[in-house]
Amino acid sequence: MKKIMLCLLLITLLSNFNKITENPEKPKLIIGIVVDQMRYDYLTRYYHRYGNDGFKRLLNGGFSLENAHFNYIPTYTAVGHTSIYTGTTPNHHGIIANNWYDKFLKKSIYCVDDERYLPVGTDSKNGKKSPHRMFSTTVSDQLLLAQNMSGKAIGIALKDRSAILPVGHTGTAYWFEGGDKGNFITSSFYMKSLPKWVVDFNNKQKAQFYASKTWNTLYDIKSYKNSTADNSIFEGVFKGELTPTFPHKLSNLKAENGNLSIISETPFGNSITLDFAKATIIGEKLGKSNETDFLSISFSSTDYVGHKYGVDAIETEDTYLRLDKDLADLLKFLDKQVGADKYTVFLTADHGAVRVPAYLDSLKIPAKYFDAKKFKTFLDSVSNKNFKTTELVENMSNYQLFLNKEKITSLGLKVDEVAEIFANELVNFETINKAVTAKTLQNSNFTKGILNVLQNGYHQKFSGDVMLIPNPATISGGRTGTTHGSGFSYDTHIPIIFYGNGIKKGVSKKHYEITDIAPTIANLLKIEAPNSTTGKIIEEVFK
Repeated sequence: MKKIMLCLLLITLLSNFNKITENPEKPKLIIGIVVDQMRYDYLTRYYHRYGNDGFKRLLNGGFSLENAHFNYIPTYTAVGHTSIYTGTTPNHHGIIANNWYDKFLKKSIYCVDDERYLPVGTDSKNGKKSPHRMFSTTVSDQLLLAQNMSGKAIGIALKDRSAILPVGHTGTAYWFEGGDKGNFITSSFYMKSLPKWVVDFNNKQKAQFYASKTWNTLYDIKSYKNSTADNSIFEGVFKGELTPTFPHKLSNLKAENGNLSIISETPFGNSITLDFAKATIIGEKLGKSNETDFLSISFSSTDYVGHKYGVDAIETEDTYLRLDKDLADLLKFLDKQVGADKYTVFLTADHGAVRVPAYLDSLKIPAKYFDAKKFKTFLDSVSNKNFKTTELVENMSNYQLFLNKEKITSLGLKVDEVAEIFANELVNFETINKAVTAKTLQNSNFTKGILNVLQNGYHQKFSGDVMLIPNPATISGGRTGTTHGSGFSYDTHIPIIFYGNGIKKGVSKKHYEITDIAPTIANLLKIEAPNSTTGKIIEEVFK
């Protein structure tokens, strides 16, 4: 009898095990977190200062990819968010920058502007937006399609592009309007009027609350050993401040710094994003239905702070220490609201950043500034020397030359030959590392190195005729603060951490690319990957 009972018990256990392995319970909510301008080394540099419940909880309880990179140029915000959620690069999804020159319209365009739609929640043009320039589906699009359009996909951020592009064509997006408003708004692409919970949130005037605060260091300023001195010549300042030093009293500064927009350039912009994320989860009952929901959160203030102060500033370190607390708050909220084992998080960044070139130069490390006026003079001299005219370049932007094809043809010249001459000559400019023609990118297959990532970012229909790559640690702009956009490691090396339902604990030092996130999440959910995906499934993250 005992043997029979044991056999029956074994059969039951095996049956249940098979059911679990064949049909594991899917997460009720996917949360994609993008930290704008987060270099990978912000995880390691500040690790000993983080608490146990934010970044450390994700690292110690989840799976971290220590050698993950972007695989295209340019590493800009719109391109990053799109590539993360589509699982492919600009040559497929079509978002080639934040702004770019439209050679058909003969003007510069913005990635999510769309005059066909009306603003919702505001009377300004800031709501005339949509994802129509993105050609690919996102992983959240695929989730809703797989569920016969049941479930919800919502994107939130301070920046419109960071809210809109992640949730693709079928989700809903909300973004922050600063100035005198201080509200989260949307577009008629998504809805006719704001839901009551959004109106209620806006009525709480959280932006006014944060804009009245004083930004001081979270801890004793002497403890910020990972950063340069507070009063550094390599940091920018708010208008109305004489030095880039703590404390920053926002109530005295906001009038000269965009009024309520000022919170975007402080850690409080991340805090209001967290507040709105919580309100979204409650207001939309995310994670409570029979289907899987999707929430995309982009913390944008890290980017604004980085641009102003640079990689090595106390302001940057303090922003990440405060973000760590916000992440801890979010995870605890998810535990309570959704259930500790019922959600899956991935955290990454849309690009990194270079150390302030002027600071590097002060240390005798090669670093320069691209002088656009000087380059234009050089460009004109090349054009005059070879073609006796300076009218062959229609536009230069994002380190791309767009040639005036009509003018070239009228002079009896060939576009490809003109482009080749420009490429051969312009590489001799002092801060240019490489110059490549569109024809070269169309007819060659670069499998590694800087030309491979350039090729991944080249879109035959939209990109220019000559692509320029500046030297490492070379940027456009002033001598304070930082920026991004290159294909070098400081811009491409970012964190990728998976955590929660279906994810095991672990670390990998293998090379992965940002385009691997979307197919991995799709595989976790047992759905089709986005329709232009070129990334691969990261098998080792799964239980």
